[in-house]
Amino acid sequence: MPPANPPSKDNPLRGIALLLVALIFFSCSDAASKGMTATIPAVQAVWLRFVIFTVLMFSAAAILGKGNPLRSKRPLLQIVRGFGVLGSSTFFVMGLRYLPMAEATAISFISPIFVTGLSIVLLNETVGIRRWAAVFVGLIGVLIVIRPGTGAFDLSAFFPVLSALSWAVALTVTRKVSAADDPIVPLTYAAVTGLVVLSFIVPFYWAPLGWHEISLALITGITSTVGQFLVVLSFQHAKASVLAPFSYMQLVSSSVLGFFFFGSVPDFWTVVGAGVIVASGLYTAHRERIRGVS
Repeated sequence: MPPANPPSKDNPLRGIALLLVALIFFSCSDAASKGMTATIPAVQAVWLRFVIFTVLMFSAAAILGKGNPLRSKRPLLQIVRGFGVLGSSTFFVMGLRYLPMAEATAISFISPIFVTGLSIVLLNETVGIRRWAAVFVGLIGVLIVIRPGTGAFDLSAFFPVLSALSWAVALTVTRKVSAADDPIVPLTYAAVTGLVVLSFIVPFYWAPLGWHEISLALITGITSTVGQFLVVLSFQHAKASVLAPFSYMQLVSSSVLGFFFFGSVPDFWTVVGAGVIVASGLYTAHRERIRGVS
């Protein structure tokens, strides 16, 4: 997650490279998750991801000598952030069960729209007419992708929307706590929060596991964790305003993997809607940069 403080090592090219590699890892994690949902429930697939996520985070804390990675100055807010990450992962994987990767990814990129609204409520920020206009344009992009009222509409398209809302909660809370703790703390809280909550739910959705599911679980858990770590590194080398436009490259990697592994090709309206959403997000990032400089 992007820290509130400026980068410690200003090297934009390295930051961009790290982010692009992270996005490839995220797309690989999404592809493995989609593969798992073909044979086991989505809740079980996400639970397996969080099991591996938790093991990796405590292992990393031990190796790096970080002590107790759950020691936080703002534990309650870290838990709230953990619920946001949990909701984002769960709803997105539920959407992947029914939607092509490119379509689900495009819809999930409306999170900046929700961040704008939540910033007013949680951070007492003032949002001008230009940013609200960008929000409206982004919503139009989502409507183009999901096309309500047509034969192409699928109720499962709301899962990525809920995922984006949950992620926006996590991002907004991150703004409040990012300077309080070591970067490994929020990652560990997210892992443990997701694991604990899902452990109460997954027994009701349990399906037998084979080596196929276990292998995919390892892939999704490792790639998502490595991706998050690379994102943290990328924000140590470049500012958020520099990196924000490149986050949309995940649309490309998701489309490529979706084609090779599932034979899905984005249709014309998905491409058009994704373009509108990206334009809205880029303008929002531009306004954030101007606001940060002023």
